[in-house]
Amino acid sequence: MSSLRKIVLAEFKQRKERNYEDIRTLDDILNLLKDEQFKNRLSLKYTLDKTGVEINEILDDKSVMLVTDVGYEPTNDRIIIYGLLDRYVEIDLDVEEVLGPGYFKCRVVSARKAKKGRRDLRFKVSPDKVVATNFKLSKHTIELSSFRIPTSIKVILDQFESQISGKADLVKVDILETKDPVFSAIRKTGNTLYIEDSGNPESLMPMNEEFLDIKEVLGEETERYRKRMVERGYKSIIISPVLYITEDERSIPFAFIQMVSKSDILTLDKVLEVKDLSFKLVDMIRDANTMLVSTHQQIIDISKGGVKIRITDENLKKYLVKTKGFVFDIVFKLQAPITIYGEIKFTYYDDEGNLFAGVDFAGNSSRKDEMKRFYSVIQPMEVEYKSKLLREMKQRRQQG
Repeated sequence: MSSLRKIVLAEFKQRKERNYEDIRTLDDILNLLKDEQFKNRLSLKYTLDKTGVEINEILDDKSVMLVTDVGYEPTNDRIIIYGLLDRYVEIDLDVEEVLGPGYFKCRVVSARKAKKGRRDLRFKVSPDKVVATNFKLSKHTIELSSFRIPTSIKVILDQFESQISGKADLVKVDILETKDPVFSAIRKTGNTLYIEDSGNPESLMPMNEEFLDIKEVLGEETERYRKRMVERGYKSIIISPVLYITEDERSIPFAFIQMVSKSDILTLDKVLEVKDLSFKLVDMIRDANTMLVSTHQQIIDISKGGVKIRITDENLKKYLVKTKGFVFDIVFKLQAPITIYGEIKFTYYDDEGNLFAGVDFAGNSSRKDEMKRFYSVIQPMEVEYKSKLLREMKQRRQQG
């Protein structure tokens, strides 16, 4: 491993952590480092280019003599190496002595093994075979846990309220808060509150499971709530949630449309109209909040479960690091684009400022028909790659 190049370490941000189990004893870790199959496939973690590692010797005092690229310099005297056996393994080592460029005497600190093996075979691809393009991602993220809503979206809510203000005596469009138990229940269930006639206690009963059971929410306070509506002059009330559908098809009830009549009954047709208005509002928000970037970006490696993409476009860099996931097209040579939702697992930058993103499209977030097409294309590529690996292994054995 002799090279004069400077090994650049990546500022690696893990989004989805692997599930690990510790390798508990030092002897178990050292036995692993003596395993021929394992030690011949070791690499340094957090380097931009895959950098190999060799275990030169394990001393009687259980120190490890480690050799790697001469341009490599550990951070804070800590080296993390990784490799594959049946599962992914990481080993932490502290540098006790630098014996020369790329040559270190180390002490084993700890090690861990992934609880599950890698799901799919991952292999490198070239831009002439496949690219990523047509990225659709949100400029702003609606945080489900904290309900932090960007100012730009709040402006759209205010504008929409103004547009529909003539459809009832009182119209309100706003964020669902948790302080009020009724609004909190609407946010939690995604159900609509419909009180046809506040003067009639029977109107508090939900018509079906899509409507909020106000008695279940308020209990003994239900009658007081009804009387308060009557005192305010509210004859008929509709409060319907606005359900924002994220790119990964999760439904978030984050806002509401409220209509109140002081004299007339609001019928079920009015309820359906309010629901339709909520869909139009979501379309407005999505149009304003979604950015399309049609540039081609390089796919570094690919598997049935995900890709690693090199991002050079400045707009993509700006917004991709803030989002959980995005919709994009994978375009194989001579094939129609395959639209997939990807969830970001990790990101890092190289020394030229390019962003690398590990993207996972496992689970039900990607469209099933599109994934079938994807599998049909990648399967022959995977078979070809496995054949290539077997040929290379045979050649090494013959040379050895």
